[in-house]
Amino acid sequence: MKKYWSCYVFIAPFFLLFFVFQFFPILWSFWLSFRKWNGLGPAEFVGLQNYIQLLTDRMFLNALGNTTIYWASGILIMIPIALVIAGLLNYRMLFGRNFYKTITFLPYITATVAVGLIFGIMFDYNSGLINQIIARFGGDPLRWLNSTKYSKIPVISLFIWRLTPWFTMILYTGLLNIPLELYEAATIDGANILQKFRKITVPSLSHILLFCFITVSVESWKIFSEPYILTRGGPGSSSLSIFQYLYVNGFTIFKLGYASAIGYVLTFILFAVSAMQFRLMNKWVKN
Repeated sequence: MKKYWSCYVFIAPFFLLFFVFQFFPILWSFWLSFRKWNGLGPAEFVGLQNYIQLLTDRMFLNALGNTTIYWASGILIMIPIALVIAGLLNYRMLFGRNFYKTITFLPYITATVAVGLIFGIMFDYNSGLINQIIARFGGDPLRWLNSTKYSKIPVISLFIWRLTPWFTMILYTGLLNIPLELYEAATIDGANILQKFRKITVPSLSHILLFCFITVSVESWKIFSEPYILTRGGPGSSSLSIFQYLYVNGFTIFKLGYASAIGYVLTFILFAVSAMQFRLMNKWVKN
């Protein structure tokens, strides 16, 4: 300590900020989840009442169902799209590959708020581009943002548009590490494109795909910006996410103890989903 005290001084800011703004809030919110508190006055101990209330809270259950749909959309739509785009970018005969790589990644670095406003205009009932396209084909305009039936579609569209580039770049990096000799040998043996994809590409990307599945699960269960910007979680609670419901309880109506309980339930769900994915994919992931 005496010899290397200057080194500890240089790394001290990180640990100080970590304990103050991350570690302590984690412990404090756990303590708060067993209490009823509005931010003023003493906190009232209520035991497991906050957690029990979640089981009968219709808004929370709706948010849970909506977030599950967002998660399934990320797994079943976003990852396959990212894999297809990564495969196209890896095609060596593609003209202008560097240009396509650049424009592919642009949605990820664009401000979500700005893009959300644009998506709101696109899905507008009166003058939105989507309804204009539907009208061109003889269909009736739909109330995308004001209908309990369709409100999740704009949210899912923005969510997929925003994060697909990130997973595309991850999968593209994995494709670059697959030896070309494997594909050449498969071609000599008479394998077609689908057989190469199923027997070479997917097994070689198994570790990266597992990482993508875990990451998209985390991003899906903590989705906030998309429903908040486009629909405010409505109409009603038709597009409300768990993270948005946590925000409403904590920073709008100041039920801080209840919001803390929601946060820990969300954390437990993320652990459970990740553990399930690890267990299901453990035998499939290539060693």
